[in-house]
Formats: sequence, structure tokens, C-alpha cells
Amino acid sequence: MTESNTLSEYLKKVINDDQLDDHIPEIINSFSSLQLKKNDFFVEEGKVCTYFGFIESGILQHSSIVLGEEKTTYLALKNSCVAALKSFLKKTSSRKNIKALSDCTLWVIDCDVFNTLIKKNKAFHTFYFNLIENQIFLIDDYRIDLLTLTPEERYHKLLVNEPNLLQEVPLHYLASFLGISSRHMSRIRKNIK
Repeated sequence: MTESNTLSEYLKKVINDDQLDDHIPEIINSFSSLQLKKNDFFVEEGKVCTYFGFIESGILQHSSIVLGEEKTTYLALKNSCVAALKSFLKKTSSRKNIKALSDCTLWVIDCDVFNTLIKKNKAFHTFYFNLIENQIFLIDDYRIDLLTLTPEERYHKLLVNEPNLLQEVPLHYLASFLGISSRHMSRIRKNIK
């Protein structure tokens, strides 16, 4: 792999332990580059997810089809990780699609390499533990927000925390992610600037 400074910085940030820095080059050298064009799938529903990846650039949409309608469950942004994790680890059919909303550059590893790193590389083991813990925090916040915040408040929180999304992601994906109809989202956008 040609070393990705972005991946290196991300690993160091998530690991958050200078004593493990010597183990990071082995992790980086285990990844390979994957390019996705807009609308390419990282994984399709019903197929096995073959990679765990880091997004260096681009946006990936996690979605499921519910009653014939596509519902966005997550938007994976640059400088984050991506996988249909259960499918990847258990080698089962994915219950969701993960699709590129723009051209993407990713760094990926397959399941065998992933498992070897988990067992033999202390830094990767720490990275994965911290990553999962952080994702659980985000999922909890998202679920609580859906129950306790109005659509306007959820939109405002998105404006504050992820302002780039409004320029980079089509409205109907954002509306679906926030649990709002596209029409209601348009009204909210007119009222909140």
C-alpha cells in the first residue's frame, strides 16, 4: 500500500495511546486501496460484505428497502470506517446496501487480515475496541434524538455537527436519515437558515 497519512492519523486518534504507535505501520501495510464510482456498491443487500474499510474521501449511504421504499440508515463520511459488520464478520448475507453517493477512495482489508490483526496487533485490537465503543455512543445518541427531538431540532443538530452534508448529500437522503419526509424537510430548510 502507498501509505495514507489520513488513515495513519485516524488510527492514532482512535487508538489514543502513543505507546502503540510502533504497531501502526503493520496495520497500514495490511490495507489496500479501493476506488468506488458514484452509485457503486460497497456491499449489496443479500450478499456477503467482503471488506472492512476506511473512507479517505467520499460519502457512503447505508440503506434498507422497507415496504418498497429506500430508507437511509446511516451516512458514512470521509475519515470514518465502513462495513456491514455482521455480514463481514459472520460471512452472512447483508441486510443492507452500502452505496457510494460520490466517487470514493477507501482503504480496505478482508476478513482474514482483519482477524489476524485483531489477534496479533495490540494497536489494531485497541483501535477496534475504541471504534466499536464510539459507534455505540453515536447509535445511542441517534436513537434518543429520534425519540426526543422534533424534526426541526434534528435538522438543526445536523446543521451544527455536519454542515458539509447539506452541500454534499442530496436532500432526500438526508431527509430519510433524519426520519423526515422530503416535503417536510424542504419546509424545515426554508424556515431554518
